[in-house]
Amino acid sequence: MKRYPTIAAAVAAGLTLGLTACSTSSPAPSDGATSTADGTAAPVELTFWHGYTEADGDVLEGIVKDFNGSHPGITISTEVNTWAVIDDTLLPALSAGNGPDIVAMPAERLPVYAARGAFASLDDFYANQAPTADLNPGAVDMITVEGTKYGVPTGFVPLAMFYNKTLFAKAGITEPPATWDEWVVDAEALTVDENGDGTPEQYGVVLPDHETVANGVWPSLLYGNGGGIVADGKAVIDSPENAETLAYWYDAIAGKKISPTGASGIDGDGLFSSGRVGMYLGGPWMASIAADNNIDYGIAAVPAGPVTQAASAIGVSMALTAQADAAKEAAAKEFFAYFLDRDQALAWSLGSGWPPLRTDIAASEVADNPVVSALTEQAKYGVPLLPGVVNSTDVLKAVDVLTQRAMAGEPIETLLAQAQTSIQDALDAQ
Repeated sequence: MKRYPTIAAAVAAGLTLGLTACSTSSPAPSDGATSTADGTAAPVELTFWHGYTEADGDVLEGIVKDFNGSHPGITISTEVNTWAVIDDTLLPALSAGNGPDIVAMPAERLPVYAARGAFASLDDFYANQAPTADLNPGAVDMITVEGTKYGVPTGFVPLAMFYNKTLFAKAGITEPPATWDEWVVDAEALTVDENGDGTPEQYGVVLPDHETVANGVWPSLLYGNGGGIVADGKAVIDSPENAETLAYWYDAIAGKKISPTGASGIDGDGLFSSGRVGMYLGGPWMASIAADNNIDYGIAAVPAGPVTQAASAIGVSMALTAQADAAKEAAAKEFFAYFLDRDQALAWSLGSGWPPLRTDIAASEVADNPVVSALTEQAKYGVPLLPGVVNSTDVLKAVDVLTQRAMAGEPIETLLAQAQTSIQDALDAQ
């Protein structure tokens, strides 16, 4: 279930767009730039496609405007459309020679285009630009395909736990759980079956077993117990660690009835927004959903599993298309460096609702936005969702089948073996 447009709309709510211009000196003409008759560098014009259509779009447009004003030799023109339209039209436009020079897209789609030769390598940019040294390592992994860096991240956010403070108080819970075992105990305390019919009117938690929020709930759980889905281009879903994870949560969900079975991510959103669930995993969009439904909510990290604390993360990235010539490539890299400049990175985070991409920006520096501040503290737990996997769609479909059928009580060992085959087939078809 893709949520990028929804994220943009949700994080926009209540944010103040206080973008402060940050000018830098104009770049020297690159070796690949063309020149006019008098020997000066000719102006470079770039087209930039992106799908930021809400508050984050306003902030990005401001950054582009400030860049153009401080770099008279470069002009960037933006074209805004939905992420889906960009995905549908990018390759045809590039084939026709009228595609963009820079394009932003959900990071899970970047490997698809990199594999088809649509994007230029940015390895030299990462080797030579100081701002890249402070980027969240998970955000960099997200744009890396077979060892080559093809993008510059514009967003990287891990799933977090959103909890209903009112329900916590009624159950006598004073703080969110820190471990899986605490999570289950608290969920039992929050689960209420008023008429004793076996179907709770209020659930302690909702862990959707398919089409989960940003496709990241179950990867987060698998990671927490030391498991995984894909490693080094191979399927690794069929493991003792994953079997243990599925058995643990089947016992908690089906046995203790702390969460409904057969729920999708949309179902989970509805239950949380109606005040009928104590804890739920989601991203920044849940802050808007909670506020719109008068839910007094808190934000905490995904509880730690037996092995580690991890949360599946999603992101968006800019890429340089292969059609850009040497002059445009140099100009695009100037813009990427400008975007990653510390002041711009801070302004982008506060205005867009995404946690800072730079690890040298502390949560206290984005305290004016409590959602961003909370997610900034948790960014270190973020694990990119299937980085570098071209056929992520089919891989995630196989995970959906596995988790939905496992939570319905089918044999876990058999399901894991089937998922192993399906995921490896998807990887081999890339």
